[in-house]
Parts: sequence; C-alpha cells; structure tokens
Amino acid sequence: MPKAPQNRTITLSDKEIEAYRHELLRINGSVSVEQILNRVINQDIFEVINFLPSNFVDLLFIDPPYNLAKTFNTCSFKQMSINSYMEWMDSWLQKMIRLLKPTASIYICGDWRSSSAIHILCEKYFIVRNRITFEREKGRGARKNWKNNSEDIWFCTVSDKYTFNPEAVKLKRKVLAPYQENGIPKDWTEEDGGKYRLTYPSNIWTDITIPFWSMPENTPHPTQKPEKLLAKIILASSNEGDVVFDPFAGVGTTGVVAKKLKRKFVIIEIDEEYCFYAIKRLQMAEKDTTIQGYSDGVFWERNTLKDMKKNRNHNRIKAIG
Repeated sequence: MPKAPQNRTITLSDKEIEAYRHELLRINGSVSVEQILNRVINQDIFEVINFLPSNFVDLLFIDPPYNLAKTFNTCSFKQMSINSYMEWMDSWLQKMIRLLKPTASIYICGDWRSSSAIHILCEKYFIVRNRITFEREKGRGARKNWKNNSEDIWFCTVSDKYTFNPEAVKLKRKVLAPYQENGIPKDWTEEDGGKYRLTYPSNIWTDITIPFWSMPENTPHPTQKPEKLLAKIILASSNEGDVVFDPFAGVGTTGVVAKKLKRKFVIIEIDEEYCFYAIKRLQMAEKDTTIQGYSDGVFWERNTLKDMKKNRNHNRIKAIG
C-alpha cells in the first residue's frame, strides 16, 4: 500500500538492506578508537563492552529499555521489579565507567517506573547534576490513570571538570508581556513573526516534538528519540570533534545528530534492521544537516519556527506584489 502524500517516514528497500548489511561493524576482540569511530556496531552491548577502548568517551547518552513490557522489532523487554531492573542496569553501567574520560558527561533516560533506579545508580557511580523532564506529548490518554506524557533524563558527570555550553542551547520564546523601559524593549526583540526573547535552558523541556509520520526523521521505531532532544544534549555537553557514545542506539538518532553537529560518534544496536535505518539516516545527514526546531543557533518553541517562516514568506510575497 502506498504511503499518504504527507507521510515522510523513512523506509528501506531490499537493495539498501543488502548494501547496508556490508557496512555494519561486528567486533570479537579488542579494538582501537579509530576502528570504531563513526561506525554502527550491530551487537549486544554485553558482547562488546569488554573489547572497547578505555577513556575515549566525551559524552555518554543512554536510552535503555524502560521498565515495562515492550517489543522492539525482534527484541522484547519484560517489566520486572524495581530491584531487578536496577540490577540489570548495574550489570552494564558499571562496565561503561572505564570508557569515560575524566571530563565526560552522562545522560540516562527513563520514565516514572525506572527513574528512581536510575537516580540511585547515578549516585553510586557519578556526580548527579540535574534531572531533566521533557514533555512527551503523544498518545490518547488513559481511562484509569493520569496520561503519561513526560520522561526524565538524568544528567551526571565523572568529575567537577566537564563541558557545559549554555549559550549554545538557548530557547527562543514568544513574549507574552513585552515589557519596555523608556520605550525600549527589555530583553526581547521584534521580528517578522512577533516578539521574541532568548532564554537560558531549564530542566523542563516543553518544546520537544516526538517524531511522527509527517516528519522526515521518523522511522518505524516505537520509542524513537527526537533529533532536537539529542541536539540540546550534544551542544550543551560536548564540543566539535568530541566523541559521543550510545550503547542502545535504536535507529541511530545520537549518531545522526552528532554527525550534523560535527561531533564523532560510536553507536551500538542489537537489532539489525534498526542499524540499517541508522546507516540510511547517517547517509541522509551528509546532504541535510537541518534539525527540526533548531535554526540560526537557537532552539525554538514547538511549532513557532514554522509559523515564523510562514510569516517571512508571506511578507516576501507581499513585498513582491
């Protein structure tokens, strides 16, 4: 069945699958950083963790299966007790410490079921800096519970020396009450689309759009993280040329955004088909480096960047007419 005209979900052809299969990396012994840099490793993290080099990671992003029953293509995860989930996480998290530089930052994602376990483990191994909560506005709600539309991301560091670039992750907001002093705008500017203010990032993110069928980054992955979310983390906690590592890469969003933002990456994913999507998206990123909701060096509130462009186009047409 053909896709709807506005459906931009990424698909794979048989020809692409055959070509991408030869690009996957599998390792069965110790490797150097150069051998794995900017590659998609198609293996279980437990198979490769002991083979990876030490002290090569500047930024670690972890989006593990949350503590709920979920099927990810060929793999399934079963909900367990909070203590069992913590033990499962600890079995691989402790092995990743060796991979980190002393200046590295760590971000670990979770929902309300898993967040407490993540917090305890982060306190065990790292310096916990903050808990980010982002609004995951998707889904139709629940009849017997509050609709679950938020997720947590725990921000940690190895030491007190780490990278954080707040100027790189400012948010552009519409000004609801444009205050002036002596007739001069205070901390806001007027542009074609309205009045805007640049604000420093907080730990509440309400500007994130979860990928859906009309977005060019969308894939069939059931829990795909948005490129905009990764862009905030990568810009804030790494510099150009740094190495970003993702051991549960899914369809490769971390690697794609790292590439678009001139970072290096190493990503690992157990599911072969998801790796194919990652490779295709990495190839697409060579021609298109745009990130939805991020433009001119700032992040925009949800949907306002599109409105701004519409106003600019309208004014341009009006001027021509």
